[in-house]
Amino acid sequence: MLSNLSTENLARASALHPRRVVFAWLALFVLAIASIATLFADSVTTQFEFLNSPESKRALEATEDGLRGPEQITEIVVIRAAPGTSAVTDPEFRNVVDELASGFSELGPDVVSGAVNYFDLPAGAPQAEFLVSRDGNTLTMPVVMAGGFEEAEANIGKVHDLIDEISEDSLPAGYGLYIAGEATFSADFAEGNQKDAEQGEMVAMPIALVILAVVFGAVAAAVMPMILAIASIVIAIGAVSVVGTFFQLSVFVQNVITMIGLAVGIDYALFIVSRYREERRAGREKIDAIGVAGATASRAVLFSGVTVVLALVGLLILPMNVFLSLGIGAIFVVTIAVVATLTLLPAALSIMGDGIERLRVPFIKRSTTISDVTSQSGFWAWTIRGVMRWPWVALIVTAGFLVVATIPYFDLNAESAGVDELPDEFRAKQAFEVLQEEFGYSPDAPITIVIEGDIDSDGVKGALEDLRARLAEDLSFGPPGALEVEGPAASGARDVAVLSVPATGGAWTEPVVDSVEKLRDIYIPAAFAGVDAEVNVGGLTSEEIDTIDLTSTYQPYVIGLVLALSFVLLMIVFRSVVVPVTAIILNLLSVGAAYGVVVFVYQQGNGNELFGFPETPTIQPWLPLMMFTILFGLSMDYQVFLLSRIRERYDRTGNNAEAVAHGIRSTAGLITGAALIMVAVFGGFASGDLVPVGQFGFGMAVAILIDATVIRTLLVPAAMKILGDTNWYFPKFLHWLPDVRVEGVEPAPSPSGGDPEPVGVPAGGDD
Repeated sequence: MLSNLSTENLARASALHPRRVVFAWLALFVLAIASIATLFADSVTTQFEFLNSPESKRALEATEDGLRGPEQITEIVVIRAAPGTSAVTDPEFRNVVDELASGFSELGPDVVSGAVNYFDLPAGAPQAEFLVSRDGNTLTMPVVMAGGFEEAEANIGKVHDLIDEISEDSLPAGYGLYIAGEATFSADFAEGNQKDAEQGEMVAMPIALVILAVVFGAVAAAVMPMILAIASIVIAIGAVSVVGTFFQLSVFVQNVITMIGLAVGIDYALFIVSRYREERRAGREKIDAIGVAGATASRAVLFSGVTVVLALVGLLILPMNVFLSLGIGAIFVVTIAVVATLTLLPAALSIMGDGIERLRVPFIKRSTTISDVTSQSGFWAWTIRGVMRWPWVALIVTAGFLVVATIPYFDLNAESAGVDELPDEFRAKQAFEVLQEEFGYSPDAPITIVIEGDIDSDGVKGALEDLRARLAEDLSFGPPGALEVEGPAASGARDVAVLSVPATGGAWTEPVVDSVEKLRDIYIPAAFAGVDAEVNVGGLTSEEIDTIDLTSTYQPYVIGLVLALSFVLLMIVFRSVVVPVTAIILNLLSVGAAYGVVVFVYQQGNGNELFGFPETPTIQPWLPLMMFTILFGLSMDYQVFLLSRIRERYDRTGNNAEAVAHGIRSTAGLITGAALIMVAVFGGFASGDLVPVGQFGFGMAVAILIDATVIRTLLVPAAMKILGDTNWYFPKFLHWLPDVRVEGVEPAPSPSGGDPEPVGVPAGGDD
């Protein structure tokens, strides 16, 4: 089907009816804005949700179905008195606590189900001692939010408003009022995510505009790719807002759409506009120039987009909402950017015509014309001569550099970002630090043990006592004899019971992870051996362990699928089995090096301060797979542009070395410019406050920089020079495959009598 697709005809049709095309896209843009305004907020969530049934999910479902319905969220309000003040005896302190309790009551049962006021508890109540800090200076007030997580997430703002009001109006000097919990963490994370998205755009877009202005030498030409990218982003977010009404997506979908949309949207438009301007300078009429750009650059964009989408398909097989969300968002924005490039851009070029050359940038010379790409002067020509003269040196040195850069990856410590990795100004971070300091725990640490069976049977009762005894002997669960295992809270049918086990530290700390693994692997199997009951361990730590296990389990399948699809597509497009193998190996080197740099900078803390990044002990567990699929797609994107030019030249001359040199010279300038724009985009997001977004943005920026410089200008030509004509080996038993070429159809000679550049990927200058 792709072989019959005429991107030239599509470009010409759009150029001949430009206003219809522009109005159609404008209508989509308006619909997308309406969709975002009405649907997006309810379509996304900060929760990581499993789409299969690991142990943590089974524990949660058993609790919700058999015990108390949707799991209620408990927020911990922390009231800290002035130094030297007794929280228990000071009347001023009690006034603050009573005002808080009264305020929560006034919010109503639809917002807060209940709040535990220390001063309302009966004398000697066991719960009371756990609400007071060790030095008696701080109290906690557990606040149970109404409904499940979604209701708590929607209502937590009212709780925060009450706390802010009391802090501003009633809190005595020297006192502190804080709150932490899942709903607060979610609100902080959503706020930080939005802030990072806006900051990323503010940093990336001006830099991208400057780079485009330098590449094109004209502001009018530079603005057009920006407009196309923004339109693609808005329409993609509008589309996922609709999808989110059927399946709630991760809040990170907005970040990935913005990042990928800016990167590919600008890049695709860059190639098309460059080719159009070159054809106009070669003497073609406006519509003919658009047609040639459609037959060549647009065709390359189409195949490159397909390559990126095929790589992103790997994310869709992972049964977790964050991977599915990021995959859907990235696929949507790439697809929309490709369609916009094939239709909206030709229409816009038709309307603007030579107006695209307006607002010339001083001191920037016009980009080279098509006939200039055979020039033997300039930086790229000099570089390629050196590589072609000493290919083995270039191959060994650059490949060795990338292998060394990969080494830190083997020290990867994959864990999710916890509250302690939030910016200091966030509520949850402040409360977390007070709780750790005063009480030695965080509000997200409790481990839940869910028992399904006959709770009143002797076997289950004996197993519970055995389990309590084993936990009391383990110091990681608290001092012997002091362990308070809450529960079991049993269902009305007496077939489900839940125990809450406290553990020292936050949910993502190593001691708590070890505690959950001991429960799963040692204590529960030993205590419940031979007992007719199903026991599952839940809680945030359990979910974290299951997330890491899920990514480890599915990683080989995702990588295998992406590699297989990429191999098949490149084999069909370039009629070679060697070219796709080489491309895959080189892309794996660049991805591995990017992994290593992220670990080296973030986790190992080497040079992180130079970039303004925090040193973090962990890397997000979803990051390697997410980076792999997107980077592999974007790397293959550039590979298609480069190899299509090389293949086209080889078909004409039969000279492999000359074809490789020509391909590098004619595309290196544009690919490097496009890569710098991507680096600016991803680097802008890396400057944000949230660790997950920062790690992802930095890793992507590093990988794109490596790919466009070391891989495309050094390793690719060196490897292809060494392999010679073997590059194009295609066994006879595969000749039945369709002959689908990226290069398109050779345009007719230009009216000016020149010899137009061979059709293929848009040409770039040597400089």
